[in-house]
Amino acid sequence: MAVAGFSDESLLAAYELIIDETFDCIASVLDRCDDTTVNATPDVPGVNSVFALVTHIDGVVGYWLGSFVAGETIPRERDAEFRATGTVAQARELLARARSRVPGWAAIARTEGIRNPNATGTTRPGAASSSPEFVLLHVLRELAQHAGHLQICADVVGAAN
Repeated sequence: MAVAGFSDESLLAAYELIIDETFDCIASVLDRCDDTTVNATPDVPGVNSVFALVTHIDGVVGYWLGSFVAGETIPRERDAEFRATGTVAQARELLARARSRVPGWAAIARTEGIRNPNATGTTRPGAASSSPEFVLLHVLRELAQHAGHLQICADVVGAAN
C-alpha cells in the first residue's frame, strides 16, 4: 500500500505546530515559577536557571533563524545567556518574542534558504555549511531539549523551596 507524501507547506505547518507545543510547554514551566525560582539553580554542576534557559532559547532562535537564515543583524553573546537573570515577566517577554519570530523566519528558510551563512553567534563547528532543513530541525531539537531542562530545573528548585 502506497503512503501519500507531503508538501513543503504541510511539513512547515507540522513544524510550526510542534514548535508551538514546545513553546506552550516552556510557558507552563514559567507558570510554576516566581521571581526567585525563575533565577534559582539546582545544586548540580552545569545546570542553568529557568531564566537563563529562556534567554538561551531566545538566543538560539535569534541566531539560527534570525541572523543565519533571515540575514538580520541580531547581536548575540551566547555565554552571557547562561548568566542572565530577571523576572518571570521578562522571561515571558523573551519567550513571546522568540515564538513570534519563528513562523516568518521558518518560511524564509523554506522559500529562500540561508541568507547569511557567515553570521556569528554559535559555537557549532561547520555552521556556515548548514542547510535550511538542518537549521529548522536543529532549532526544534534545541527547543525540545531545553524544554526538558526547564521542567527538571523547575521541579528541583521548586522542591527545594
